[in-house]
Amino acid sequence: MTISRRHYHITTFGCQMNKADSERMAGILEDMGFEWSEDPNQADVILYNTCTIRDNAEQKVYSYLGRQAKRKHEQPDLTLVVAGCVAQQEGEALLRRVPELDLVMGPQHANRLKDLLQQVFDGNQIVATEPIHIIEDITKPRRDSKVTAWVNVIYGCNERCTYCVVPSVRGVEQSRTPEAIRAEIEELGRQGYKEITLLGQNIDAYGRDLPGVTPEGRHQHTFTDLLYYVHDVPSVERIRFATSHPRYFTERLIRACAELPKVCEHFHIPFQSGDNEVLKRMARGYTHEKYRRIINTIREYMPDAAISADAIVGFPTETEAQFENTLKLVEDIGFDQLNTAAYSPRPGTPAAVWENQLSEEVKSDRLQRLNHLVGIKAAERSQRYMGRLEEVLVEDQNPKDKTQVMGRTRTNRLTFFSGDINELKGKLVKVKITEVRAFSLTGEPVEVREIVSV
Repeated sequence: MTISRRHYHITTFGCQMNKADSERMAGILEDMGFEWSEDPNQADVILYNTCTIRDNAEQKVYSYLGRQAKRKHEQPDLTLVVAGCVAQQEGEALLRRVPELDLVMGPQHANRLKDLLQQVFDGNQIVATEPIHIIEDITKPRRDSKVTAWVNVIYGCNERCTYCVVPSVRGVEQSRTPEAIRAEIEELGRQGYKEITLLGQNIDAYGRDLPGVTPEGRHQHTFTDLLYYVHDVPSVERIRFATSHPRYFTERLIRACAELPKVCEHFHIPFQSGDNEVLKRMARGYTHEKYRRIINTIREYMPDAAISADAIVGFPTETEAQFENTLKLVEDIGFDQLNTAAYSPRPGTPAAVWENQLSEEVKSDRLQRLNHLVGIKAAERSQRYMGRLEEVLVEDQNPKDKTQVMGRTRTNRLTFFSGDINELKGKLVKVKITEVRAFSLTGEPVEVREIVSV
């Protein structure tokens, strides 16, 4: 079926994995002949790629959907798609709630979008949420950036954290082969991308499901091995990765990051709570002492490394003393950035039905106190950049000041400086830092490093 000049719009909620999925689905739609529309009301296919980590993200989807469902009564040809984690979790219940929907599809089905839409265009209403082996990615994503790109290395998650809905909506771990990952990165290098972020819900679990064991009894394909394998791809200047799990974060991985010049000195390792009893109830599989050892080891190898993390406050039964252990961890470690959230019960997770749920007032009070401390510590961490020369990869114009461009240091600090985006986009610029804030920097350009594409 050929489609002439029809338009699509994708709204993405949630994590980097969802953003990467959306880019792949946009690539499929463009292969099918659709064009991107900034305005959802001008689009013939509207796709909401959803997140179920927090309740408010879910509610937002329903309000967006309600508007488009009304429009569908006037324009029956409009195609409405809900993808992602809410789709996986709710399945057919979504159709009962919003009968105007044409397609409900879980994250594992992202690469099947073309086939599923074909069935919709043939007059069917489709729910695709059954677990499948993820089809290797042969689509060309429509990347949102021309400078940085996501590359999935492992889908799904085998952990069973008691608060988290991810394993039930994204399925079991499925690692891509090292060859497929390297081929995608090589293609991105050829297209001029300078920075790659390797993505996985639990990235240090990479390779456990791939065949092969070394003579020493180690899995043949670990995430550390993958870093060594993809590190020398021509033209790519920087490699990042997320998200790590403290249970699998090894000294061997830290050593590789210190040895490999393209791997950036920024680590995102969620700790969730600074209290061992709470960690046990969360089924995280480590103690706060182990977490501290990991950070100490990183700083031994790379003293300047930036550390970011995720934390949850107000987990069921969390006492004031246990919450204060989280504050103590944040005070002691000094994170460069911390994503914080008040606990939100998710359907189908063990913690959602426990007694001793905390009141919204207590959760909100703890979140405020934690965020206050995070801001203070991040501002302290930022001081070390003052007067320093930092290498910044220019990504975009500063939307608030068109005379400035913006990009990130190797340690992932957002940095602004004066310059012309047309000349500097995708370039590595040495910037002298003249102003520091808790989460960003300002500086003056000193030197542009010409990148010779191989």
